[in-house]
Amino acid sequence: MTQTASASASTATPSIKTSRLLVVDDDRELRDLISDFLGQHGFEIHTASGAREMDRVLMRGDIDLVVLDFMMPGEDGLSICRRLNAAKGPPVIMLSARAEEVDRIVGLELGADDYLAKPFHPRELLARIRAILRRGEQGPRQDGTSPITHFFGWQLDNIKRILIRPDGVQVALSNAEFELLRVFLDRPGRALSRDQILDYLHGPNSESFDRAIDVQISRLRRKLNDDTQDEIIRTIRGIGYMFRPLK
Repeated sequence: MTQTASASASTATPSIKTSRLLVVDDDRELRDLISDFLGQHGFEIHTASGAREMDRVLMRGDIDLVVLDFMMPGEDGLSICRRLNAAKGPPVIMLSARAEEVDRIVGLELGADDYLAKPFHPRELLARIRAILRRGEQGPRQDGTSPITHFFGWQLDNIKRILIRPDGVQVALSNAEFELLRVFLDRPGRALSRDQILDYLHGPNSESFDRAIDVQISRLRRKLNDDTQDEIIRTIRGIGYMFRPLK
């Protein structure tokens, strides 16, 4: 059964949109703990114990982010994450008791926006949720960037978050891939270390790891068909990565 928790209406500001989160975990106690904590911080919370309940909630069409358990009976978190990413669903933070790096990499490969190993402090989950929602709520950029960015024949729609190839074909980007591409487009010709990229994406207190950046850059390169000699995203040995200078 789906339950809803929200902050007190007396403290809410009517003009500010309340973000709606969906917590998907088969562990009812943990699900309730996460829901109660996030509800106390101003979010509208919906819960599901598995994929079937999750799909019913997502039919509402107004969920802003999914907190998703890695290991569940039936359809597991990885399969769900792959499906949501293919359907251009809401961003996903994956939770798992398995802290091995390979599991994090697989989750990110399948489109998760972030990955948090259990046990975790609820405030860390809160910080990561807020960081992802802040990026998603920017809408039309306020820094003078055009709604459409052109580079090497490609186009990036910064409002719809759609990438368009030189031949006009649209390429789907996950939220994480869009934000990573924006980091590079905002800093062409600059060699960026993995730590710098992590800071630009998640802030200086992020506990994300270097390998996550390598995985996300690999995914983005494939979508940019970046396998030519004159790469768009270049690997700078001993430093990190650089986006080819714009002409």
